Amino acid sequence: MTTQGREPADPIQARGTDESEWRSWAGWDALPECALPTEGRAVVVAAHPDDEVLGFGGSISLLAAAGVELTVVSVTDGERSHPDSRAVTPESLARVRAEETRAALSELGAPGAEVIRLHVPDTDVAAHEDQVAAALTETLAGAVLCAAPWTGDIHADHEAAGRAARTAAGAVGVPCLLYPVWMWHWAHPDDSRVPWADAARITLPPTTLARKAAAINCFTSQISPLGPEPGDSAILPPEEIAHHLRTSEVVFR
Repeated sequence: MTTQGREPADPIQARGTDESEWRSWAGWDALPECALPTEGRAVVVAAHPDDEVLGFGGSISLLAAAGVELTVVSVTDGERSHPDSRAVTPESLARVRAEETRAALSELGAPGAEVIRLHVPDTDVAAHEDQVAAALTETLAGAVLCAAPWTGDIHADHEAAGRAARTAAGAVGVPCLLYPVWMWHWAHPDDSRVPWADAARITLPPTTLARKAAAINCFTSQISPLGPEPGDSAILPPEEIAHHLRTSEVVFR
């Protein structure tokens, strides 16, 4: 929201870029297609439960359909998404978000995916970055792919999780793809802050996109108000979800 006509310092809290601007962008065709593995094990890292579905859910579905073994690592439990809510406690919210993740993975066709919860405090991933990198290094041993939040997403937890994943992947020689989540909100087409030269796209067939939409709908705690008070408001209103319901996903290599 704006205050007295001024944009807030945090770009995530500012008025975002309308999805219609992204859909009409001429730059999509310049992005090369990113090939996903068709065998082995892939590790998908999320700073908070739902990041992996928003930014990489269609790709998770494609990997599952190809028979790739999947491990999803939730760095935090997302327990502080509603710090001012009196309708839910952080402890109960952590349980709810874990259940939502499992339901979403089922919608993506990956009901048997392994889910690892690191229980790092929500909003404080940077302070535990070395711990996260160490845990991911162990988890990534023998994997063929790592996917994690983009290190430039302008969300401290996303960026720290991405840095830890990139460090771990580098240590064990596993390719690492970084997926944006909030970038679509604060950036704009041809934005110079975005490393478009490193970007690639993953095309989502209609059936895959439908699976992703159903998976996003599993995160009721984030897309619907928890109660009537201002602190209960939805974190992901329809205009934000629209950024993640395109026919392709973007990753940085």
